[in-house]
Amino acid sequence: MDAELFGQVLGAVRDFVRKEVVPREAEIDERDEIPAEIREKAAELGLFGWALPEEYGGLGLGMAEDVRLAIELGHTTPAFRSLFGTNNGIAGQAIVHYGTPDQRTRWLPRLAAGQAIASFALTEAEAGSDPGGLTSRAVRDGDRYRLSGTKRFITNAPLAEIFVAFARTDLDSTGSRGISAFLVPAGAPGVTVGPHDAKMGQAGAWTSEVVFDDVEVSADALVGAEGKGFGIAMASLARGRLHIAALCVGMAERALSEAVEYARTARQGGRVIGEYQLVQALLAESHAELAAGRAMVHEAAAKYDSGEDRKLGPSSAKLFCTEMLGRVADRAVQVHGGMGYVRGVTVERIYRDARLFRIYEGTSEIQKLVIARQLLKD
Repeated sequence: MDAELFGQVLGAVRDFVRKEVVPREAEIDERDEIPAEIREKAAELGLFGWALPEEYGGLGLGMAEDVRLAIELGHTTPAFRSLFGTNNGIAGQAIVHYGTPDQRTRWLPRLAAGQAIASFALTEAEAGSDPGGLTSRAVRDGDRYRLSGTKRFITNAPLAEIFVAFARTDLDSTGSRGISAFLVPAGAPGVTVGPHDAKMGQAGAWTSEVVFDDVEVSADALVGAEGKGFGIAMASLARGRLHIAALCVGMAERALSEAVEYARTARQGGRVIGEYQLVQALLAESHAELAAGRAMVHEAAAKYDSGEDRKLGPSSAKLFCTEMLGRVADRAVQVHGGMGYVRGVTVERIYRDARLFRIYEGTSEIQKLVIARQLLKD
């Protein structure tokens, strides 16, 4: 996107986040729901399709622009970003890069406009960090497939109109081999979406169990080549990991800002607490780590766009920035003292919300394996 135009988009998103979403964070947390008017405004701003190609109605942002946008979105509750994250990320990217022309034409304009939400149905009870352990199966029956299996913790499942669902088509295969991806309409007979989970944090970001009970789809629902689903999933996750790292930078910026403001104004022992050196140390450590994470994200994004590195950088950034956010959020609570443990205080919510990032889209432990194996391979 033209730099001047992107600046205008970024400014509009920044204003919307700070003026209209931030004031309703407590409401979102309490109701566990994103208000309809916020969803409508997000669609008007193009947020449901910022990473989708312009030819399908998206903004067509590259990774360097994506991370700058994610940092702005991180300034508020991550549930807001989660509402349209799967359209732009793991689900939408699978269709962009591996879908047929008909699949792209049918779904991408609707995803970009916010008229439909796509969901990425990969995780299972015994196939989370290792997707190669999935047991969902898709059996070929003439010119159709029959899918059966249960998915767990599927983001936006209760809102989804289409699932990018992964199942084993080679029933004799093991591990990452023999897995295929399919587009499965949420309203297809045999698809059941459970109630959304009650979670520690990230209220308003809905995840649910999804059951595929002998769901029949046509052969043209196959995304990419049969048996290549694992590669599709991993490629989609790589971009998503870098986006999540940038989101964590934005959340850490908000947490540090809240801690600095509290340290400037709260008093103990007749003094503003920011005058105490150990409080200053908490702020300084957070600032230094945040600066490192921000620099890492921007460098990784530049190398992603150039094609120089689409594996080490995203995994390294996700590992560092998700762990960094946890430490920054913890220090922010510490600066607030007892007030930091009170429900309704911003840093208390950030502390709960932050914990999930070290788990989903590849745990910190999985990122370490990806990084080490890539280093040894190189």
